[in-house]
Amino acid sequence: MRVGIVGAGFMGTTHLAGWAETNAQVVGLVAETVEEARPLAAQSGVKIYPDLAALLPDVDVVDICTPTHLHYEMVLQAAAAGKQIICEKPLSRTVEHGQAMLAACSAAGVRLLVAHVVRFFPEYAQAQKLVAAGQIGRPGVLRLARGSYRPKKPVGNWFLDERKSGGILMDLMVHDYDYARWIAGDVDSVFARKIRLEENASVDYALVILRHRDGALSHIAGAWAYPPPTFRTRFEIAGDAGLIEFDSDDTAPIKNLILKSAGADAPDVALPSSPTSENPYTTQIKEFYNAITEDRPARITAGDGLAAVQIALAALESAETGRAVRLDPLAEVQP
Repeated sequence: MRVGIVGAGFMGTTHLAGWAETNAQVVGLVAETVEEARPLAAQSGVKIYPDLAALLPDVDVVDICTPTHLHYEMVLQAAAAGKQIICEKPLSRTVEHGQAMLAACSAAGVRLLVAHVVRFFPEYAQAQKLVAAGQIGRPGVLRLARGSYRPKKPVGNWFLDERKSGGILMDLMVHDYDYARWIAGDVDSVFARKIRLEENASVDYALVILRHRDGALSHIAGAWAYPPPTFRTRFEIAGDAGLIEFDSDDTAPIKNLILKSAGADAPDVALPSSPTSENPYTTQIKEFYNAITEDRPARITAGDGLAAVQIALAALESAETGRAVRLDPLAEVQP
């Protein structure tokens, strides 16, 4: 299997490390500029391609690690070339684009695997297995929280441009929308509140309530408010026969949360840690590799990725209007 990675930033680097643990060969990188790709290409010994069109003839799989607003065109281009596709979350910036991406991949007969890595963190995966096995009965209330610092880039910080990323309600919290839906099923309505004290402030905070179709409620908190390199996650899943809890702070005996003016030693984008021998991002790439080579299902589908986008967009609308947003069922299209 020959793989091409589109995007040479922090996430492209993370995916490249995952591919190194498989039998696939990463043959090339595409980045916004050759200069941006050069350090990673030199480190890994792979070729730099000027654009996706030049890369496509030389690969079997395209791994898209670019800003969210670029996913749509790139997935359509890769699907038209008959390439298997891995795409970072969120799948797309709009539901309409996501639906078109699924339809294009289905028509081309190629896989579209969405990188919602939280499903591959062992604590989250184990909790889902316990719920699915009925150990806590029927889930009634989920509380999920995810907090880090605002993503930082030297120039062109697309994360903070909601037109491109969807901001905290989409880029960060989409992880927990997907996980809540994995645990408690499809979502009927979304209500959200968000605060940003001022345009250039270093704090974003949001609360989202999901009402699931079977009656369960998910309370989701997201924060870009901590000093680098902090990343904290926690969840609580309450059923009518028991409770499951996890807090990432339990694995950190000392917490130093001192605000600093620099923070240059922290990566541009915070990544949650996991006290396991294998990085969950590598676990994810391995499963996607096996799903493609052995033609078997992965634990997340393209439809799941689209459903998470729909929830995120409803949260953005709710935060803007102050009203709950009802969700219409999505058409079933699975590439």
